[in-house]
Amino acid sequence: MKQKEQIEKTISFVKKTLANAEGGHDWFHTQRVLNNCSLISKNEEVDTFVVSLGALLHDIADSKFTKGDETIGPKLAREFLTSIQVDLDTINHVVLIIKNISFKGGNLTQEFQSPELDVIQDADRLDALGAIGIARTFNYGGFKNRALYNPEIEPNLNMNKEEYKSSTAPTINHFYEKLLLLKDRMNTKTGKEIAAKRHDFMLQYLEQFYAEWEGIK
Repeated sequence: MKQKEQIEKTISFVKKTLANAEGGHDWFHTQRVLNNCSLISKNEEVDTFVVSLGALLHDIADSKFTKGDETIGPKLAREFLTSIQVDLDTINHVVLIIKNISFKGGNLTQEFQSPELDVIQDADRLDALGAIGIARTFNYGGFKNRALYNPEIEPNLNMNKEEYKSSTAPTINHFYEKLLLLKDRMNTKTGKEIAAKRHDFMLQYLEQFYAEWEGIK
């Protein structure tokens, strides 16, 4: 089976699997990450087949929606890629990307690194920034029935992995606990340039949010 056909089959698989997913982690999120990868990859030396498959499958079973089980996504990806006869080296690379792409509180050292992971990680993080990032954050907060903001609950910037995963803090806190940290954690030149612009947009949004919260004209 040719690579083009394998990518087409992967797209169909992801669309079907994520058909009823939460709006911030659905097919359209995956599609945006794939588009971001195409943009970033223009300036990087990477295996574009690995990048495409990794981008398509990076959120196939996000642990936020599998009761914290981080093994389901990699297992599902491996089984699917095997079924469409992707070569073993590529499968292993994609699985390692899926295992290592997530933020997870930002305090962990990645156990695996590759230029392809750098690209996909930047592409995924870019979708957590800017206007789309803000929309996704409040969509997920609503999905989890979280408060928009509570001035009495301060952001926690020192959470470990388990604390981060189990946090029920107001949505605004997530800007400080993750989103505003991403600009300085980008891997590629293109990713850093785009992230800086989206970061500034979020700062402007927060300034407006607090002004409206206080009833300032």
